[in-house]
Amino acid sequence: MIGPTQLPSEPQVVILGGGFAGLYLAKGLDNQPIRITIVDRQNHHLFQPMLYQVAMAALSPGDIASPIRSILRHQKNVEVILGEAVRIDPEAKTVDLADKTVLRFDTLVVATGARHSYFGHHDWQARAPGLKSLEDALEIRRRVLLAFERAEREPDPTKRQEHLTFVIIGGGPTGVELAGALAEIRRYALRRDFRRIDSREATVMLLEGGPRLLASYPDHLSHRAKKELRSLGVDVRLDTMVTEITDDRVEAGGWRIPTRTVVWAAGNQASPLLQHLGAPLDSQGRVLVSPECTVPGRSDIFVLGDAAAFTHQRDLGVLPGVCPVAIQMGRYTAKTIRGDLRGRARQPFSYANKGQLAVIGRGHAVADIAGKFRFAGFPAWLAWVFVHIAFLIGFRNRVLVLFEWAWSYLTFQRGARLITGATDRSESG
Repeated sequence: MIGPTQLPSEPQVVILGGGFAGLYLAKGLDNQPIRITIVDRQNHHLFQPMLYQVAMAALSPGDIASPIRSILRHQKNVEVILGEAVRIDPEAKTVDLADKTVLRFDTLVVATGARHSYFGHHDWQARAPGLKSLEDALEIRRRVLLAFERAEREPDPTKRQEHLTFVIIGGGPTGVELAGALAEIRRYALRRDFRRIDSREATVMLLEGGPRLLASYPDHLSHRAKKELRSLGVDVRLDTMVTEITDDRVEAGGWRIPTRTVVWAAGNQASPLLQHLGAPLDSQGRVLVSPECTVPGRSDIFVLGDAAAFTHQRDLGVLPGVCPVAIQMGRYTAKTIRGDLRGRARQPFSYANKGQLAVIGRGHAVADIAGKFRFAGFPAWLAWVFVHIAFLIGFRNRVLVLFEWAWSYLTFQRGARLITGATDRSESG
């Protein structure tokens, strides 16, 4: 419903999601004669590509997150609502929130991101958490650090090895980065912290159902990533489909792997909220958007970022769910809305491919820059560091992260090795 400070004569733009697409859209509409309402279930904007750094105890949550209200505090035409959208009525032009609030819109932007998909095995979620939120990262960090603590106190060698076996499922960028970081924790950060165990004896396994890691990268970079992970002591298994996850084992590719700590990095699923739009969806639940990033047949509902399946650039296929895509979509939509206010004709969205980067470990990464420059090793790692710092929101975050990384690189230490939450429950939750 329209609040007392809103002017009914001004167009109402409702943005669902405070990720990169939503924020860059809102910032692109500063000083425009419109009212913007941005709704998010969390009060903070999160830089997801660095979540694994929190999960692996290199960074603290505040280093990669900023309050949405703080980011937009100088923008007078924006209202921020902490809430969850549960229903969209495109014909009535309303959005229902979980607290019964009803928001009316002239233009709706859905940028609700994605969650992990367990391909129908919903019971696996409690045993193998994914990595999409700060809560996920802190839970993974808790389980990993607790595994070492429990191994320290376990007299039975077989059970001790179960605690010291870590299985990561999924060989995309998240899985590769988690595996490399965990291998380094085992080898460097924890090796002097325990008296009864040698952390270097822990096993880190990366299971990928396909024939190679980093499937969206060129073959030689995928091979280089596998080689670097194995040099760190990671047991990489390809063409290994997971068939069962229990409290004490993973079954995959005919193998039975005793383990108490499993992390899921194998699939994504878009928000079920998109089903209310009456739009065609792809296999991941994303809206098959028009060339203008809108619901087909409508000009008033945009779908951006991980919620959108953009298929209109034949040389790129479906655009990936990465922050450069979300940022460019947000900027494009802001420009489109500004043009609508001035009566300009809309132009189709065109993504300028910036490339992709994946870090493998300390001083190692692979880079595919716009499909033209492909390299690996320390130069790729430096590129990864500075590109990701550039995307962080807020000067404070950039300074803190740069300092934390420099300290970690020089001392082999992890600065956020804190176990939070209950410590007397099983890893399965």
